[in-house]
Amino acid sequence: MTTSNIKEIIDCDVHKVWKTILAVDKYSQWRSDLSKTEVINEKQFVEYTKDGFSTTFTTTNIEPYERWEFDMENSNIKGHWTGIFTSKGNKTQIDFTECVSAKKIILKPFIKSYLRKQQVQFVMDLKKVLDK
Repeated sequence: MTTSNIKEIIDCDVHKVWKTILAVDKYSQWRSDLSKTEVINEKQFVEYTKDGFSTTFTTTNIEPYERWEFDMENSNIKGHWTGIFTSKGNKTQIDFTECVSAKKIILKPFIKSYLRKQQVQFVMDLKKVLDK
């Protein structure tokens, strides 16, 4: 398994950050890497990249305004994501950790840089939408 972590302070209160991140049906409005999301049920959703590649997410733990965890899987990877949200007054510290295994041996050397790139892009997009 490959692990990648990103921690950031977001200049927004935890309630707004939480609401934005958990509104997965609105991801395509602010995520620059997605074309759409499809909500399957209250625990499952699918993200589609701009070129149509899909990843399925299944919530495994949710503690409002504090923690969100899910399993994720597509044809290339399988793993787990943990998001920890800490209120810092009118700011929020996010601490996101992904633990992922490549399904194809050829992808193993690229997983760490791929995860890091995805995390940085997510945080940049999140900050941009919260600045509006």
